[in-house]
Order: sequence, then structure tokens, then C-alpha cells
Amino acid sequence: MTLNNNSSTINESVIGLDGPLVINIILSIIGFFVTVRIIPLFGGLFIQAGLSGKDLNKPLPAKGKEAKQVPEALGVICGAMFLIIMFIFIPFPFGKKWFENDANKFPHNEFVEFIVALLSICCMIFLGFADDVLNLKWRHKLWLPTMATLPLLMVYMVNFGSTTVVLPKPFTQYIGTSVDLRFMYYVYMGMLGVFCTNAINILAGINGIEAGQSLVIGLSIVVFNCYELYGSWPSAHRFSLYFMLPYCAVCAGLLYHNWYPSRVFVGDTFCYFSGMTFAVVAILGHFSKTVLLFFIPQIVNFLYSVPQLFHFVPCPRHRLPSFNEKTNKLEMSCTRFRLDNLNIIGRLIVRLLRLLHLIHVVDNVGEDKKEIQVNNFTIINFVLKLVGPTHEQTLTVYLLVIQVLCSVGAFIIRYQLARLFYDVVD
Repeated sequence: MTLNNNSSTINESVIGLDGPLVINIILSIIGFFVTVRIIPLFGGLFIQAGLSGKDLNKPLPAKGKEAKQVPEALGVICGAMFLIIMFIFIPFPFGKKWFENDANKFPHNEFVEFIVALLSICCMIFLGFADDVLNLKWRHKLWLPTMATLPLLMVYMVNFGSTTVVLPKPFTQYIGTSVDLRFMYYVYMGMLGVFCTNAINILAGINGIEAGQSLVIGLSIVVFNCYELYGSWPSAHRFSLYFMLPYCAVCAGLLYHNWYPSRVFVGDTFCYFSGMTFAVVAILGHFSKTVLLFFIPQIVNFLYSVPQLFHFVPCPRHRLPSFNEKTNKLEMSCTRFRLDNLNIIGRLIVRLLRLLHLIHVVDNVGEDKKEIQVNNFTIINFVLKLVGPTHEQTLTVYLLVIQVLCSVGAFIIRYQLARLFYDVVD
């Protein structure tokens, strides 16, 4: 009997799985197949409700035929499936201790974290769907994630409460080994939720890119969590896996239908749902800096987009690539303006980016030949600047390869380069 128990313990420690985690994996697999099955069933209902659009990167139909309507906002089905999986899963990590009838042994803190995490994700799915239906303005898109992260921050403050940041070695002789950020740490975590939800939303516009990049980030977090199950904080990473495995499953199911040629559009709902899920595990799992490393392409895209997002340079409503019907390929989308109409910051930005060959500029355009034409400031257009006109599916593959390579780079930074700046890397 002792030998069997020891063998069971050894096997569990070797594969890193416990009962609830195995059940979570099984539910996730089921969730993937159910998601793949039910998304087409809801497509017609979304079209009838007016939640549909035309794929602008596809050839126009022949005369007399209408362009095919593609259902939008199907990310809400993906999010609903995720919530169903998580609701079914709730009893498994906590049920055993509940039936022991010992209130002192029940992990109330962990249970509250679990429920509040679902609350924040549920709020963002609802708010994302409201955005798809009501087409909210950008200022609303900044406030909504902030409100949804407040329950997370309250639970973090009550259960954990640490706002101390360990400083890199070069700063220790001047400031010390750590600094307590206090209120500013909560501001940072709130901004993390805003960034995660909107970063995926602005790197969009071609089939499969939103779901694809989210799946790569999700799988990167899963790999990180699995490795860290043997580290100093196994419970935090097990908590993260409980969320990330079902998320990756339903995300893969959505990507199956969103891949070129897309049969559904994911909508802002999916971007909000994905971003908040990443923010939840980052904040409550206490590895927010590592999650940001997996967002390297999104951070680069945001920084590259800043001149247009903050209107230093004219920004059209849609910055997705232009479709060339003759070649069936995507090309850079561009915007035109007079350089002397920009303020001094805008002129400096354009000249600097031009000097660094980060934008494509055509001089002397327009009727009076006094305008310039530049590509829209997105990483998608930048890749098209480097490789030239590209088929949509190929472009998506390029961008996902970049995402994967950046995740590999993130692991190198996390486990190798970090040792140059910190004595202990947990």
C-alpha cells in the first residue's frame, strides 16, 4: 500500500498533473469540439440580427450578385463556451475541501480569486458585445477595461497586497534592492488590463490574425505555467492553467472558422475577452512582466501606431491593408496629407520615421502636388512594406511566425538575460 502511494505521488510529480487539472484538460478538449460545431449554427442568427459585414479583402462578386455577408461578433460564442467550461469546472478544485466540512481548511482566498476572475472576464465579454452592437468610441474602449479590472485589483489588495518591485542590479547601489510603488502599482495593473484588451484590437484587419495571435500568446503562457509548476509558486501557475487551457481550446475552435477564407468575424468581443483573460492570469498569477514579454509584437505595433492613434498624423477609421483585385494580393494602405498642416511633433515624427526607413513615403501627390502619401502606421503595413504585395493567408502566416519567434525571444529574456540583472529568477 505504501509503495503504491509513493508511486502515485512520484507519477503525479513527474507529469505535473492533479485531478482538477486533468478534468480541466478533458473539459477543454470537449469545449474545442463543441465550439467548432456550434459557431456555424449561430452564424445565420447573427446575420438576421444585422451583425454581419463584407470581407473587404476579397474580390467583388460578379454583376448582379451581392457580396457574401459574413457574421460578425462570433467571439461572444467563444466567450460563452469558455464561461460554460469554467462554471462546470468550479466544483472540482474546491469540492473536495468543501465536503470535508472544515471551514478553516477551505481556501476562501483562492475561491474568491477564481470567482472574481470569472466576473471580470464575463464583464468584458458583455462590454465587448455591446461595443460590437453599439460601435462605441475609442474613449469608451479605454474606460471599459479599467472598470472591469477594479474587482481584480480589490481582490489582489486584500489577498496579496504586495506592491514591492525588485530592482535590477545596476540600480541597487543607488536605490536599494526593491522599491514599494504603493498606489502606482495598482495603476500599473489597471493599465495592463487596458493595454491587453486594446493591443489585440489594433493588430487586426486580416483573416485569422486576432484569433491567431491570441492563441500563440495563450499557448506561450501555458508553456510558461507548465514549466513553473515546479518553481516557487506552483499554486499561482496551476490557477493560471485552469483559465488558459479552456481559453486556448475555444480560441482554437474560433480560429478554425476565422482562418482564411474567414467564415466568421471575431469582433471586438473576442479581443476584449482575450485581453481580459490574459490580464486576469497575469495579475492574480503574479507574472505580469512575463505576460508583457509575450506581447512584444503588440507593444511594437502600439508604439508604431502612436502617431496616428494620438492624431499627430492623420488617422483613417480603418487602417487595414488595401486589396488589389488584379493580383489578389494585399498592399499597404496609405493616407495623404500636407506636411505643413501637421504640428511640429507630427512633422518631426514623419521625418524621423522616414530617415529610419520605417515608413513608405511618396512625395508630390494630390492635385496640387503638395501632399505626401505614407503608409498607415501598423505592423501589418510595415510587413507589407518589407515583403511587398502578399496574399492574405501568407501575410497572416508571416505575422504569426513573428509572434512565435517573439515568444521564443520572451523565454530567452525571461530565463537567460534576466539573470544578468537579477540574482534570483523565479
